[in-house]
Amino acid sequence: MKVAAIVPIDSDGFSTVGPLSGHEELPITIEVARHDLSHVRVLSSAGPSLENGQTRIRVEAFALSTNNITYAVFGDAMRYWDFFPVDAEAAGLWGRVPVWGFGEVVESRSPFLETGERLYGYYPMGSELVITAGRSDTAGVSDVAPHRAEMAGAYSRYVRCAADPLYRADRERHHMLLYPLFFTSFLIDDFLLDNDGFGADQIVVSSASSKTAIGVAHLANQRGARVVGLTSAANRAFTESLAVYDVVHTYDDLSDVEIRPSVYVDITGNRDVLHAVHTRLEGVLGHSMAVGGTHWDHEAAAGLDVPEPSPAFFFAPLQISKRRQDWGAGELDRRLGTAWDHYVTWTNEWIDFRDAHGDEAVIAVYQELLAGHPDPRAGFICALPAALG
Repeated sequence: MKVAAIVPIDSDGFSTVGPLSGHEELPITIEVARHDLSHVRVLSSAGPSLENGQTRIRVEAFALSTNNITYAVFGDAMRYWDFFPVDAEAAGLWGRVPVWGFGEVVESRSPFLETGERLYGYYPMGSELVITAGRSDTAGVSDVAPHRAEMAGAYSRYVRCAADPLYRADRERHHMLLYPLFFTSFLIDDFLLDNDGFGADQIVVSSASSKTAIGVAHLANQRGARVVGLTSAANRAFTESLAVYDVVHTYDDLSDVEIRPSVYVDITGNRDVLHAVHTRLEGVLGHSMAVGGTHWDHEAAAGLDVPEPSPAFFFAPLQISKRRQDWGAGELDRRLGTAWDHYVTWTNEWIDFRDAHGDEAVIAVYQELLAGHPDPRAGFICALPAALG
């Protein structure tokens, strides 16, 4: 295995050690230091030989957004690091950040997948993934490798593009970047409806310029709910321009949030903002939902006692399972598909897709997202071609 270790040396650049050389094409994987997410390294090594039942997938492209930073921030607490295990000597030190994208089967010793099939699903930041295909049907397969046994099934499912009613070639970028986030937004909105909105007259959403928040606001706005967005001063104009929030406040003017029965959808993970919102809405806050960690590096003031209700972490797979039991998988897919079609059409008014090709470009995007100041219009689509080893 060859390693090009990439270590930040200042806010603008990186130091690279150990350049790759040679002529053999080798898969690339990007790993991050689990206890210091700003430290990144690039690995390049020959992929493992396939065992019976396994399939090799070449990762064609994937999206990067603040959602992936959330995966890294909650990597230990929610076991996101466990989806794509690192080598034994790196266990506990390095991790592979999950991403959503498209891949092509390039080698298969499984009866369930054929060479040339294209699959949408959960991949590591890299150019290759080996899975053990099982639970196969016409729509897709699941990775049934032992390390996935205790993981949420929704993240282990790989959808056959040829059989996916939501797939459209002209929407691949939307699908990679927005679909996982919109699915979460859809489930958040459905969870609120499923609980009669917790008696609230308004939905307060932090990190209002983030794509998950935008999805929540879009859905709630369509059904006539009052939505209040909280964002930075730098992103206020963009957030207001979307016209899906009834009012937008910056984090400096939270005392202006109207006091009325509310629910709070917390996508920042910023405890100071959480405290301010709970304090402002004390006595009228029906539910506080913890979703993300876009302000992952914020250090809260000491001694904050957050008024009730206690924040409850929202785990999307639980709502998926509930609705599949309530409605059946077909009805869930139908409702989601209708909402998705409307949403994608609307996002074309403001989304700006940007390409990142190669490890240096992808790492630059990752570091920009990690710093917490990306252009909210930007949608990063990444690719990591195999290295010459």
